Amino acid sequence: MGLGRCRAGNGRRVITVDDANPTPPFEQIRAQLANLIAVGALARGDRLPSVRQLAADLRLAPGTVARAYTELESHGLIESKRGAGTRVSANVEVAPQVSGAATFVAQARAQGLDLDEAILALRAAWG
Repeated sequence: MGLGRCRAGNGRRVITVDDANPTPPFEQIRAQLANLIAVGALARGDRLPSVRQLAADLRLAPGTVARAYTELESHGLIESKRGAGTRVSANVEVAPQVSGAATFVAQARAQGLDLDEAILALRAAWG
């Protein structure tokens, strides 16, 4: 089957499933989505693709995606409501270091820095 890809949330984040990876596909999906939520790449209220849509995009059975979503929901990371879709839970807490990084990025952008300049500034401050 190979590598399946899907954009999640706001369309910028890519979820992949690699058949060569011994980790079950549902766990690959669960882990990637959990990580995107943990680092704030998927924010509170962001809508996820439907089970059927993500399954079709990744060329997997809908039950595989449903299992990943069930795991995420049982850990309070996502909420599914009939008719409203699946969204990142409003109760998700972003790690403080992620919030700090987001603040740094916002300030760097406000000052007109590009990524390379921001990295140089960070390295200089790191010492």
